[in-house]
Amino acid sequence: RSRFGRAPALSTSSILLNCTLLWEIIDIDGGFVRCQRSDFHSPPSPSPSMKGTPWCAPLKVKHGHASCRTPRGEYYKNVLSTRCKIHCKKGYEVEGHHEVLCMANRRWSGNYACREIRCPKLSMPANGGFKCSDGSYFNSRCEFFCSPGYTLKGERTVTCMSGKTWNGGQSTCVDIDPPKIKCPNVRDKTAEPGKLTVRVTWDTPEGKDTADGILTDVILKGKPPGSHFPEGDHKISYTVYDRAGNKGSCRFSIRVRVRRCTPLTPPDNGYMKCDSDGDNYGATCEFFCLGGFELQGSKARVCQSSMTWAGAETTCIPMNINVGVRTAAALLDQFYEKRRVLIVSAPTAANHYYRFQMDNLQHAQCGLDLRHVTVIELVGIYPAQIGRIRHRLIPPGLALQLRLLLQISHNSYNMVLIDKQGIDKMRYTFPITAAELFATIDTFPLRKEEMLLQQEAGQTCQS
Repeated sequence: RSRFGRAPALSTSSILLNCTLLWEIIDIDGGFVRCQRSDFHSPPSPSPSMKGTPWCAPLKVKHGHASCRTPRGEYYKNVLSTRCKIHCKKGYEVEGHHEVLCMANRRWSGNYACREIRCPKLSMPANGGFKCSDGSYFNSRCEFFCSPGYTLKGERTVTCMSGKTWNGGQSTCVDIDPPKIKCPNVRDKTAEPGKLTVRVTWDTPEGKDTADGILTDVILKGKPPGSHFPEGDHKISYTVYDRAGNKGSCRFSIRVRVRRCTPLTPPDNGYMKCDSDGDNYGATCEFFCLGGFELQGSKARVCQSSMTWAGAETTCIPMNINVGVRTAAALLDQFYEKRRVLIVSAPTAANHYYRFQMDNLQHAQCGLDLRHVTVIELVGIYPAQIGRIRHRLIPPGLALQLRLLLQISHNSYNMVLIDKQGIDKMRYTFPITAAELFATIDTFPLRKEEMLLQQEAGQTCQS
Protein backbone atom coordinates (compact mmCIF):
# COMPACT_ATOMS: atom_id res chain seq x y z
CA ARG A 1 0.00 0.00 0.00
CA SER A 2 1.21 3.43 -0.76
CA ARG A 3 0.12 7.02 -0.67
CA PHE A 4 1.39 9.83 -2.80
CA GLY A 5 1.65 13.36 -1.49
CA ARG A 6 2.17 16.43 -3.69
CA ALA A 7 5.06 18.60 -2.53
CA PRO A 8 5.17 22.32 -3.17
CA ALA A 9 7.25 23.42 -6.18
CA LEU A 10 10.37 23.94 -4.09
CA SER A 11 13.65 22.08 -3.87
CA THR A 12 14.19 19.55 -1.18
CA SER A 13 17.03 21.66 0.09
CA SER A 14 14.65 24.38 1.22
CA ILE A 15 11.60 22.44 2.51
CA LEU A 16 11.11 19.50 4.83
CA LEU A 17 9.31 16.57 3.15
CA ASN A 18 7.22 14.30 5.44
CA CYS A 19 4.62 11.57 5.28
CA THR A 20 1.63 11.48 7.57
CA LEU A 21 1.59 9.56 10.80
CA LEU A 22 2.15 5.76 10.41
CA TRP A 23 3.50 6.32 6.88
CA GLU A 24 7.09 6.50 5.76
CA ILE A 25 8.88 7.95 2.70
CA ILE A 26 10.06 5.40 0.19
CA ASP A 27 10.84 7.67 -2.79
CA ILE A 28 10.90 11.27 -4.01
CA ASP A 29 10.37 11.81 -7.74
CA GLY A 30 9.53 14.96 -9.70
CA GLY A 31 8.30 16.84 -6.69
CA PHE A 32 6.21 13.85 -5.48
CA VAL A 33 6.85 12.05 -2.22
CA ARG A 34 5.96 8.34 -2.23
CA CYS A 35 4.88 7.02 1.17
CA GLN A 36 4.03 3.50 2.41
CA ARG A 37 2.36 2.37 5.57
CA SER A 38 4.66 1.55 8.32
CA ASP A 39 4.47 -1.89 9.81
CA PHE A 40 5.03 -0.60 13.30
CA HIS A 41 3.35 1.93 15.50
CA SER A 42 6.27 2.65 17.74
CA PRO A 43 10.01 2.61 17.24
CA PRO A 44 10.93 -1.04 16.84
CA SER A 45 13.80 -2.72 18.45
CA PRO A 46 16.66 -3.09 16.04
CA SER A 47 16.84 -6.43 14.36
CA PRO A 48 20.22 -8.10 14.20
CA SER A 49 20.14 -8.06 10.42
CA MET A 50 19.35 -4.34 9.97
CA LYS A 51 21.08 -2.81 12.94
CA GLY A 52 23.75 -0.34 11.74
CA THR A 53 23.25 -1.20 8.07
CA PRO A 54 23.41 2.04 6.05
CA TRP A 55 21.10 2.64 3.16
CA CYS A 56 22.96 5.71 1.74
CA ALA A 57 26.67 6.32 1.74
CA PRO A 58 27.99 8.01 4.88
CA LEU A 59 28.07 11.80 4.65
CA LYS A 60 31.55 13.36 4.63
CA VAL A 61 31.62 17.15 4.91
CA LYS A 62 35.05 18.64 4.31
CA HIS A 63 35.56 21.71 6.49
CA GLY A 64 32.29 20.97 8.27
CA HIS A 65 29.91 18.29 9.56
CA ALA A 66 26.36 16.98 9.14
CA SER A 67 23.70 16.61 11.82
CA CYS A 68 21.27 13.80 10.89
CA ARG A 69 17.88 12.51 12.07
CA THR A 70 16.71 9.02 11.09
CA PRO A 71 13.12 7.67 11.35
CA ARG A 72 14.31 4.26 12.64
CA GLY A 73 16.22 5.57 15.64
CA GLU A 74 19.80 6.34 16.30
CA TYR A 75 20.93 2.78 15.63
CA TYR A 76 19.97 3.00 11.96
CA LYS A 77 22.47 5.39 10.44
CA ASN A 78 21.98 6.74 6.93
CA VAL A 79 18.95 4.60 6.34
CA LEU A 80 16.10 5.49 4.06
CA SER A 81 14.47 8.85 4.92
CA THR A 82 17.41 9.99 7.01
CA ARG A 83 17.60 13.77 6.97
CA CYS A 84 20.92 15.57 7.40
CA LYS A 85 21.67 19.26 7.80
CA ILE A 86 25.03 20.48 6.53
CA HIS A 87 27.10 22.71 8.83
CA CYS A 88 30.41 24.44 7.93
CA LYS A 89 33.12 25.50 10.28
CA LYS A 90 33.94 29.16 10.80
CA GLY A 91 35.23 30.78 7.66
CA TYR A 92 33.27 28.50 5.36
CA GLU A 93 29.74 28.55 3.95
CA VAL A 94 27.45 25.89 2.51
CA GLU A 95 27.47 25.64 -1.25
CA GLY A 96 24.54 23.63 -2.71
CA HIS A 97 21.91 22.02 -0.50
CA HIS A 98 21.79 22.91 3.16
CA GLU A 99 19.80 19.70 3.90
CA VAL A 100 19.83 16.31 2.16
CA LEU A 101 17.58 13.24 2.37
CA CYS A 102 18.54 9.59 1.97
CA MET A 103 16.28 8.32 -0.85
CA ALA A 104 15.11 4.87 -2.02
CA ASN A 105 17.72 4.82 -4.77
CA ARG A 106 20.33 4.86 -2.03
CA ARG A 107 21.45 8.36 -2.98
CA TRP A 108 21.33 11.59 -1.12
CA SER A 109 18.87 14.09 -2.50
CA GLY A 110 21.40 16.87 -3.38
CA ASN A 111 24.98 18.02 -3.59
CA TYR A 112 26.68 20.02 -0.89
CA ALA A 113 30.09 21.44 0.00
CA CYS A 114 31.72 23.88 2.41
CA ARG A 115 33.36 26.63 0.45
CA GLU A 116 35.78 29.11 2.00
CA ILE A 117 34.17 32.52 2.50
CA ARG A 118 35.50 35.24 0.15
CA CYS A 119 35.13 39.02 0.40
CA PRO A 120 34.80 41.28 -2.68
CA LYS A 121 38.07 42.00 -4.40
CA LEU A 122 39.72 45.16 -3.10
CA SER A 123 40.37 48.01 -5.53
CA MET A 124 43.99 48.96 -6.05
CA PRO A 125 44.50 52.55 -4.77
CA ALA A 126 45.99 54.97 -7.27
CA ASN A 127 49.67 55.63 -6.51
CA GLY A 128 49.76 52.74 -4.10
CA GLY A 129 48.79 49.12 -3.53
CA PHE A 130 48.10 46.47 -0.90
CA LYS A 131 49.44 43.16 0.35
CA CYS A 132 47.18 40.41 1.73
CA SER A 133 48.01 37.46 3.93
CA ASP A 134 45.53 35.15 2.15
CA GLY A 135 43.99 36.94 -0.80
CA SER A 136 40.31 37.81 -0.34
CA TYR A 137 39.51 34.78 1.82
CA PHE A 138 38.06 34.87 5.30
CA ASN A 139 40.32 36.30 7.98
CA SER A 140 42.84 37.48 5.37
CA ARG A 141 44.54 40.65 6.51
CA CYS A 142 45.35 43.22 3.82
CA GLU A 143 47.71 46.13 4.39
CA PHE A 144 47.64 49.21 2.14
CA PHE A 145 50.76 51.14 1.16
CA CYS A 146 51.49 54.22 -0.96
CA SER A 147 54.18 55.17 -3.43
CA PRO A 148 56.92 57.58 -2.24
CA GLY A 149 55.54 61.08 -1.83
CA TYR A 150 51.99 59.93 -1.07
CA THR A 151 50.30 59.37 2.27
CA LEU A 152 47.62 56.82 3.07
CA LYS A 153 44.14 58.16 3.77
CA GLY A 154 41.80 55.66 5.44
CA GLU A 155 42.42 52.31 7.09
CA ARG A 156 45.94 50.97 6.91
CA THR A 157 44.76 47.36 7.35
CA VAL A 158 41.44 45.60 6.67
CA THR A 159 40.32 42.04 7.42
CA CYS A 160 37.84 39.83 5.57
CA MET A 161 34.95 39.08 7.94
CA SER A 162 32.54 36.13 8.06
CA GLY A 163 29.81 38.30 6.54
CA LYS A 164 31.80 38.53 3.28
CA THR A 165 32.71 42.16 3.96
CA TRP A 166 35.90 43.97 4.87
CA ASN A 167 36.00 45.57 8.26
CA GLY A 168 37.10 48.92 6.80
CA GLY A 169 36.45 51.17 3.83
CA GLN A 170 38.51 51.61 0.69
CA SER A 171 41.75 53.50 1.40
CA THR A 172 43.34 56.03 -0.97
CA CYS A 173 46.77 57.56 -1.46
CA VAL A 174 46.93 61.35 -1.43
CA ASP A 175 49.81 63.71 -2.07
CA ILE A 176 50.25 65.70 1.14
CA ASP A 177 54.03 65.61 1.32
CA PRO A 178 55.59 69.01 0.56
CA PRO A 179 58.17 69.19 -2.22
CA LYS A 180 61.81 69.26 -1.18
CA ILE A 181 64.13 72.17 -1.89
CA LYS A 182 67.62 72.87 -0.56
CA CYS A 183 69.14 76.34 -0.44
CA PRO A 184 72.85 77.26 -0.43
CA ASN A 185 74.59 77.67 2.90
CA VAL A 186 75.00 81.03 4.63
CA ARG A 187 77.44 83.13 2.67
CA ASP A 188 79.88 85.69 4.09
CA LYS A 189 81.22 88.24 1.65
CA THR A 190 83.68 91.10 2.16
CA ALA A 191 83.58 94.25 0.06
CA GLU A 192 86.53 95.10 -2.16
CA PRO A 193 88.65 98.22 -1.48
CA GLY A 194 86.62 101.37 -1.93
CA LYS A 195 83.39 99.40 -2.40
CA LEU A 196 80.33 99.33 -0.19
CA THR A 197 78.52 96.50 -1.98
CA VAL A 198 79.36 92.98 -3.11
CA ARG A 199 78.05 91.19 -6.18
CA VAL A 200 76.89 87.76 -5.02
CA THR A 201 75.97 84.85 -7.28
CA TRP A 202 74.65 81.39 -6.51
CA ASP A 203 72.99 78.50 -8.31
CA THR A 204 69.22 78.69 -8.17
CA PRO A 205 68.09 75.74 -6.01
CA GLU A 206 66.00 73.11 -7.75
CA GLY A 207 62.94 71.74 -6.01
CA LYS A 208 61.96 68.08 -6.13
CA ASP A 209 58.49 66.67 -5.66
CA THR A 210 58.56 63.27 -4.00
CA ALA A 211 55.22 62.31 -5.56
CA ASP A 212 55.03 62.88 -9.32
CA GLY A 213 58.13 65.06 -9.67
CA ILE A 214 56.20 67.99 -11.15
CA LEU A 215 56.44 71.49 -9.65
CA THR A 216 54.05 74.25 -10.66
CA ASP A 217 55.67 77.38 -9.19
CA VAL A 218 59.05 78.50 -7.83
CA ILE A 219 58.91 81.83 -5.99
CA LEU A 220 61.97 83.86 -4.94
CA LYS A 221 61.76 86.34 -2.08
CA GLY A 222 64.76 88.65 -2.03
CA LYS A 223 67.32 89.81 -4.55
CA PRO A 224 68.09 87.44 -7.43
CA PRO A 225 71.54 85.89 -8.04
CA GLY A 226 74.10 88.33 -9.40
CA SER A 227 72.72 91.31 -7.45
CA HIS A 228 74.85 93.79 -5.52
CA PHE A 229 74.26 93.52 -1.79
CA PRO A 230 75.10 96.36 0.65
CA GLU A 231 76.63 95.90 4.06
CA GLY A 232 74.58 93.83 6.51
CA ASP A 233 72.52 90.64 6.60
CA HIS A 234 70.17 89.79 3.75
CA LYS A 235 67.63 86.97 3.87
CA ILE A 236 66.77 85.02 0.73
CA SER A 237 64.00 82.42 0.47
CA TYR A 238 62.70 80.09 -2.21
CA THR A 239 59.21 78.55 -2.16
CA VAL A 240 57.99 75.77 -4.46
CA TYR A 241 54.55 74.23 -4.99
CA ASP A 242 53.56 70.86 -6.40
CA ARG A 243 50.42 70.04 -8.37
CA ALA A 244 48.55 69.14 -5.18
CA GLY A 245 49.24 72.63 -3.78
CA ASN A 246 51.73 71.44 -1.17
CA LYS A 247 54.40 74.00 -0.35
CA GLY A 248 58.08 73.56 0.36
CA SER A 249 60.52 76.32 1.18
CA CYS A 250 64.11 76.99 2.20
CA ARG A 251 66.01 80.03 3.39
CA PHE A 252 69.56 81.25 3.55
CA SER A 253 71.37 84.45 4.49
CA ILE A 254 74.00 86.56 2.81
CA ARG A 255 76.18 88.57 5.17
CA VAL A 256 78.14 91.40 3.59
CA ARG A 257 80.98 92.84 5.62
CA VAL A 258 82.72 96.13 4.91
CA ARG A 259 86.10 96.44 6.59
CA ARG A 260 86.17 99.78 8.36
CA CYS A 261 88.70 101.91 10.17
CA THR A 262 87.95 104.00 13.21
CA PRO A 263 86.22 107.12 11.81
CA LEU A 264 88.47 110.18 11.52
CA THR A 265 87.47 113.63 12.73
CA PRO A 266 88.38 116.95 11.11
CA PRO A 267 91.31 118.72 12.76
CA ASP A 268 90.67 121.82 14.82
CA ASN A 269 90.73 124.90 12.58
CA GLY A 270 90.39 122.67 9.54
CA TYR A 271 88.18 120.24 7.68
CA MET A 272 88.46 117.05 5.69
CA LYS A 273 87.01 115.48 2.56
CA CYS A 274 86.59 111.71 2.27
CA ASP A 275 85.53 109.59 -0.66
CA SER A 276 83.47 106.37 -0.63
CA ASP A 277 81.90 105.98 2.83
CA GLY A 278 84.62 107.82 4.70
CA ASP A 279 85.90 104.98 6.87
CA ASN A 280 85.69 101.83 4.73
CA TYR A 281 88.65 99.87 3.41
CA GLY A 282 90.16 101.87 0.53
CA ALA A 283 88.54 105.19 1.49
CA THR A 284 90.79 108.27 1.29
CA CYS A 285 90.42 111.35 3.49
CA GLU A 286 92.08 114.65 2.58
CA PHE A 287 92.66 117.39 5.16
CA PHE A 288 92.53 121.16 4.80
CA CYS A 289 93.23 123.99 7.20
CA LEU A 290 91.44 127.30 7.58
CA GLY A 291 93.03 130.56 6.55
CA GLY A 292 95.94 131.44 8.80
CA PHE A 293 96.63 127.81 9.69
CA GLU A 294 98.91 125.31 8.11
CA LEU A 295 98.67 121.55 7.99
CA GLN A 296 100.97 119.26 9.93
CA GLY A 297 100.96 115.49 9.51
CA SER A 298 99.52 113.65 6.52
CA LYS A 299 97.59 115.66 3.97
CA ALA A 300 95.69 112.47 3.02
CA ARG A 301 95.14 109.18 4.82
CA VAL A 302 93.87 105.84 3.44
CA CYS A 303 91.96 103.13 5.32
CA GLN A 304 93.98 99.93 4.92
CA SER A 305 92.91 96.27 4.87
CA SER A 306 94.18 95.96 8.45
CA MET A 307 91.46 98.49 9.34
CA THR A 308 94.03 101.10 10.36
CA TRP A 309 94.73 104.46 8.74
CA ALA A 310 97.91 105.00 6.76
CA GLY A 311 99.90 108.16 7.49
CA ALA A 312 100.29 110.36 10.54
CA GLU A 313 97.69 112.24 12.51
CA THR A 314 96.78 115.55 10.94
CA THR A 315 96.57 118.88 12.77
CA CYS A 316 96.15 122.51 11.77
CA ILE A 317 98.49 124.92 13.54
CA PRO A 318 98.76 128.69 13.20
CA MET A 319 100.80 129.52 10.12
CA ASN A 320 104.25 130.79 11.10
CA ILE A 321 105.88 132.75 8.27
CA ASN A 322 109.64 132.97 8.64
CA VAL A 323 110.57 136.50 7.64
CA GLY A 324 114.21 135.85 8.43
CA VAL A 325 114.89 134.04 5.15
CA ARG A 326 117.54 135.49 2.86
CA THR A 327 115.69 135.53 -0.45
CA ALA A 328 112.30 136.58 -1.72
CA ALA A 329 111.89 133.18 -3.39
CA ALA A 330 112.40 131.45 -0.04
CA LEU A 331 109.76 133.71 1.47
CA LEU A 332 107.22 132.94 -1.23
CA ASP A 333 107.96 129.21 -1.12
CA GLN A 334 106.42 129.11 2.34
CA PHE A 335 103.05 129.90 0.78
CA TYR A 336 103.26 127.33 -2.02
CA GLU A 337 100.12 125.15 -2.17
CA LYS A 338 99.01 126.60 1.16
CA ARG A 339 98.06 130.24 0.73
CA ARG A 340 97.43 132.85 -1.91
CA VAL A 341 99.48 136.05 -1.65
CA LEU A 342 98.22 139.59 -2.27
CA ILE A 343 101.10 142.10 -2.42
CA VAL A 344 100.11 145.77 -1.99
CA SER A 345 102.93 148.19 -2.92
CA ALA A 346 102.99 151.98 -2.57
CA PRO A 347 105.74 154.65 -2.58
CA THR A 348 104.50 156.11 0.72
CA ALA A 349 102.05 155.28 3.47
CA ALA A 350 100.21 158.46 2.58
CA ASN A 351 99.43 157.23 -0.91
CA HIS A 352 95.71 157.69 -1.49
CA TYR A 353 95.30 154.42 -3.39
CA TYR A 354 97.20 152.53 -0.70
CA ARG A 355 95.14 153.95 2.15
CA PHE A 356 91.86 153.21 0.37
CA GLN A 357 92.92 149.67 -0.47
CA MET A 358 94.11 148.75 3.01
CA ASP A 359 91.06 150.22 4.66
CA ASN A 360 88.85 148.17 2.36
CA LEU A 361 90.78 144.95 3.01
CA GLN A 362 90.77 145.37 6.79
CA HIS A 363 86.99 145.15 6.78
CA ALA A 364 87.10 141.94 4.70
CA GLN A 365 89.55 139.90 6.76
CA CYS A 366 87.07 137.00 7.13
CA GLY A 367 86.67 136.76 3.36
CA LEU A 368 90.46 136.82 2.92
CA ASP A 369 90.91 133.98 5.42
CA LEU A 370 88.10 131.98 3.80
CA ARG A 371 89.96 132.27 0.48
CA HIS A 372 93.37 131.57 2.04
CA VAL A 373 94.79 135.01 1.17
CA THR A 374 97.80 136.53 3.00
CA VAL A 375 98.39 140.27 2.48
CA ILE A 376 102.00 141.52 2.20
CA GLU A 377 102.51 145.30 2.35
CA LEU A 378 105.53 146.96 0.70
CA VAL A 379 105.75 150.69 1.48
CA GLY A 380 108.45 153.26 0.76
CA ILE A 381 111.44 153.66 -1.50
CA TYR A 382 114.73 151.91 -0.86
CA PRO A 383 116.59 152.24 1.46
CA ALA A 384 113.68 153.60 3.49
CA GLN A 385 111.22 150.98 2.33
CA ILE A 386 109.66 148.47 4.75
CA GLY A 387 107.57 145.33 4.41
CA ARG A 388 104.91 143.87 6.66
CA ILE A 389 102.83 140.69 6.97
CA ARG A 390 100.12 141.74 9.38
CA HIS A 391 102.14 142.69 12.46
CA ARG A 392 105.41 141.10 11.42
CA LEU A 393 107.97 143.33 9.70
CA ILE A 394 109.99 142.27 6.67
CA PRO A 395 113.59 143.48 6.49
CA PRO A 396 114.16 146.25 3.89
CA GLY A 397 116.50 144.07 1.86
CA LEU A 398 113.92 141.27 1.63
CA ALA A 399 111.23 143.81 0.70
CA LEU A 400 113.46 145.13 -2.09
CA GLN A 401 114.00 141.57 -3.38
CA LEU A 402 110.24 141.03 -3.54
CA ARG A 403 109.80 144.13 -5.71
CA LEU A 404 112.67 143.13 -7.95
CA LEU A 405 111.51 139.46 -8.22
CA LEU A 406 107.98 140.44 -9.14
CA GLN A 407 109.02 143.54 -11.09
CA ILE A 408 106.94 145.90 -8.98
CA SER A 409 107.66 149.61 -9.35
CA HIS A 410 108.40 151.46 -6.10
CA ASN A 411 107.37 154.80 -7.56
CA SER A 412 103.64 154.04 -7.98
CA TYR A 413 100.76 152.07 -6.49
CA ASN A 414 100.64 148.40 -7.54
CA MET A 415 98.84 145.28 -6.33
CA VAL A 416 99.79 141.70 -7.38
CA LEU A 417 97.69 138.54 -6.77
CA ILE A 418 99.68 135.27 -6.66
CA ASP A 419 97.89 131.88 -6.65
CA LYS A 420 98.77 128.86 -4.49
CA GLN A 421 100.91 127.45 -7.29
CA GLY A 422 103.05 130.60 -7.25
CA ILE A 423 101.52 131.93 -10.47
CA ASP A 424 101.20 135.70 -10.95
CA LYS A 425 97.46 135.76 -11.65
CA MET A 426 96.41 139.43 -11.61
CA ARG A 427 98.00 142.92 -11.37
CA TYR A 428 96.25 146.16 -10.47
CA THR A 429 97.52 149.76 -10.73
CA PHE A 430 94.51 151.13 -8.89
CA PRO A 431 92.59 149.99 -5.83
CA ILE A 432 89.61 147.59 -6.09
CA THR A 433 86.91 146.59 -3.66
CA ALA A 434 87.06 143.39 -1.65
CA ALA A 435 84.01 142.11 -3.51
CA GLU A 436 85.78 142.56 -6.84
CA LEU A 437 88.87 140.82 -5.50
CA PHE A 438 86.84 137.89 -4.15
CA ALA A 439 84.92 137.53 -7.41
CA THR A 440 88.21 137.17 -9.26
CA ILE A 441 89.64 134.63 -6.80
CA ASP A 442 86.44 132.57 -6.88
CA THR A 443 86.93 131.93 -10.60
CA PHE A 444 90.18 130.05 -10.02
CA PRO A 445 89.73 126.25 -10.59
CA LEU A 446 91.26 125.31 -7.27
CA ARG A 447 89.07 127.82 -5.48
CA LYS A 448 85.92 126.21 -6.88
CA GLU A 449 86.91 122.93 -5.29
CA GLU A 450 87.64 124.71 -2.03
CA MET A 451 84.20 126.30 -2.04
CA LEU A 452 82.50 122.91 -2.34
CA LEU A 453 84.52 121.53 0.55
CA GLN A 454 83.80 124.59 2.68
CA GLN A 455 80.10 124.31 1.97
CA GLU A 456 80.13 120.64 3.02
CA ALA A 457 82.03 121.58 6.18
CA GLY A 458 79.59 124.43 6.90
CA GLN A 459 82.25 127.14 6.68
CA THR A 460 80.80 130.53 5.79
CA CYS A 461 81.74 134.13 6.20
CA GLN A 462 79.30 136.94 6.81
CA SER A 463 81.82 139.71 6.16
